[in-house]
Amino acid sequence: MIVVDTNVLAYLWIPGEMTHHAEKALRIDPVWAAPFLWRSEFRSVLTGCIRRGHMTMETALKAIEGAESLLKGQEYTVPADKVMKRVAQSACSAYDCEFVALADDLGVPLVTADDLVLREFPSIAIALRDFAGRRAS
Repeated sequence: MIVVDTNVLAYLWIPGEMTHHAEKALRIDPVWAAPFLWRSEFRSVLTGCIRRGHMTMETALKAIEGAESLLKGQEYTVPADKVMKRVAQSACSAYDCEFVALADDLGVPLVTADDLVLREFPSIAIALRDFAGRRAS
């Protein structure tokens, strides 16, 4: 199991230069987890894609359906005190700290492409490119 942040989910469902890394990460570890917050963040990313004309509503709804299916049973509520502890230790947003706190609670890595999260939490976060560079077991 790994915790993934919203950008990793977006890379999986929105074709681009990082998509192959997200696909490889899924092959390496197919059990992905996230705080419930991912849903709102993901919808926001897709909204931007729709409004910029990069995606149709139908494609966005399929991406949401796929992401929800992938994370079914692996979505978590993260206690506020654990999030705020991470906020106090870093320059990261409370949103980012939800993912960090969840990964720490579950004792698994947070896979991300967020440079600030990687810098602030090197013992918890791993770069998507680095994780994808591992061999599937």
